[in-house]
Amino acid sequence: MVTIYIEGGGDSDYLRTRCRQAFSTFFERAGFKGSMPKPRACGSRTAAFKKFKTACKRGEEAVLLVDSEAPVTETSAWEHLRKRPGDLWEKPAKATDEDCQLMVQCMEAWFLVDKELLERFFKEGFYKGRLPARVDIENISKDDAQRYLSSATEGCDSKGRYDKGEHSFDLLELVDPVKVAAASPWARRLLRCLAARLGVERWGESA
Repeated sequence: MVTIYIEGGGDSDYLRTRCRQAFSTFFERAGFKGSMPKPRACGSRTAAFKKFKTACKRGEEAVLLVDSEAPVTETSAWEHLRKRPGDLWEKPAKATDEDCQLMVQCMEAWFLVDKELLERFFKEGFYKGRLPARVDIENISKDDAQRYLSSATEGCDSKGRYDKGEHSFDLLELVDPVKVAAASPWARRLLRCLAARLGVERWGESA
């Protein structure tokens, strides 16, 4: 069993449950049904790191998944987190490079790969033209990703303006992992890492 310690869900039991459920659905849709990782929503990124370190010390099969929060210029995720102000984390002695995975620069960037999904989800009043035309989603800052989603949904009456707590996990359950992996090399790295550990062939070199 591979446990993924995920940044997400905040301090709310309900949102942590929704985070866990949404990632489970995302991984199932990615092709891992029957050989699933175990997502564990930890709230803050610091809490996720602490729980991951504890799992490492116990010799458990564990993966850390957090937002990069900034452009990733390092080839190593651990090196990115070691140098990023606000983290300055050292790689645990027993951890491997692939034990650390990043959502670049945040989970919301994944949603920007599918404008049609966002339009169907938010329905009337959605301004698709306010979303970025660019496809290099990893170069969209966290603030800009939030701003794009907020601006595109400001006229939506049925679901209201985009709210991370209210909408993000619903969207995560619906977004196509294949589209996300095609647009985000770091998301593709995550899925390939899990596939290797879980014995799933779909995310091999041809994916």
